[in-house]
Amino acid sequence: MEHFLSRSIALVLKGYPRLSETFIAQEIRQLERRGLDITLVSLRHPTDSHVHPIHREIEAPVVYLPEYLHQEPLRVLKGIIRSLGQPGFGRAFKVWFKDLKRDFNRNRIRRFGQAMVLATELPETIPHLYAHFIHTPGSVTRYAALIKQISWSASAHAKDIWTIPQWEIAEKLQDLDWLVTCTAANTDYLKSLAIDPDKVELVYHGLDFDRFDDSCNNDEQTDSSGDNSENPVELISVGRAVAKKGYDHLLNALSRLPQDMHWRFTHIGGGELLPKLKEQAQQLGIEDRIHWLGALPQEQVISHYRNTDLFVLASKIIGDGDRDGLPNVLMEAQSQKLCCLSTRISGIPELIVDQQTGWLVDEKNEQQLQQALEKLISDPQLRSRLAEAGFQRVRDQFSVSRGIDILMDKFQQQSPDDR
Repeated sequence: MEHFLSRSIALVLKGYPRLSETFIAQEIRQLERRGLDITLVSLRHPTDSHVHPIHREIEAPVVYLPEYLHQEPLRVLKGIIRSLGQPGFGRAFKVWFKDLKRDFNRNRIRRFGQAMVLATELPETIPHLYAHFIHTPGSVTRYAALIKQISWSASAHAKDIWTIPQWEIAEKLQDLDWLVTCTAANTDYLKSLAIDPDKVELVYHGLDFDRFDDSCNNDEQTDSSGDNSENPVELISVGRAVAKKGYDHLLNALSRLPQDMHWRFTHIGGGELLPKLKEQAQQLGIEDRIHWLGALPQEQVISHYRNTDLFVLASKIIGDGDRDGLPNVLMEAQSQKLCCLSTRISGIPELIVDQQTGWLVDEKNEQQLQQALEKLISDPQLRSRLAEAGFQRVRDQFSVSRGIDILMDKFQQQSPDDR
């Protein structure tokens, strides 16, 4: 493949816009502000009822590929016919067919169909493809890049890394130019699968703190120690109601707190497990202390952070390997001087230094979680100290500008000679 000095890229995502992927929207806007010309390519149409304010600022045009091939048969047929005439089609087909034999499913067929549409509709002025998530978007991007004989790169995060076979990751790492990922744990794992480990680099998502400056002082926190029913300690968690967030363990831990300890818990987020979690809370007898608010716009989420005493996220690794990477909500909460309690998985310990800038417990350990909740609820001075230290660390170490500097350097690399 020829390698270009690129100021224009096509950025391939699974879905756009998505409220749960605001870190991607933040990256897109920051790259635009640095002068990168971006065309967004989405494999799915949007389903969220709300968008992040940053989505309204993004200028990049969005191209939606056929979500299901049978829905746009003429477009897919044109893609197939035109792809057959591309010089890279033969190699792309061999790579895809090899993948299909090892992982035979309809999704694999759909990915190649989407790749052919992308390859034949991509303007000649775009010499580089960049995928967010190494699994499905990475496959479509890889096949399209092979057909077009252009370079590609990727950003890998959490589920996409830990739920696909190692052979697939290794072969994609061999084909792409470079890959960035958001935690040291991810970096070490991906490097272990790469023939050339130098292709893999750690880049934290970080936050654009300019967006939070107007509300960075959390003046609404209480000094409650949970001993006054008129002044309960306010707990909050923001995240989709899915298994890897560990909300079932959190509810169990909350139910085991002393009966005379006064607290309220607010959950923000959608997700398929909400009905089951509400039923669990009812069975545990704590439903009257819990507010389920569903998905909310970012402005309202920030407002809730500012009126809360403790952020809790009981992330865990589930059976298929899926897990959080470095949840943006933890960084957002810390940016509002909110004390955070979470678990020792993936990149969370890279953000939270246990008992210095927050509090960590072992995943799925409801006893440790209950003990940590009890301690933090009962000690407002400890919450305040951890919140202040977390605020300073996230500001010092997790600014979005650091990661954008690295990405811009990569997109601007020139190299037929260096390859």
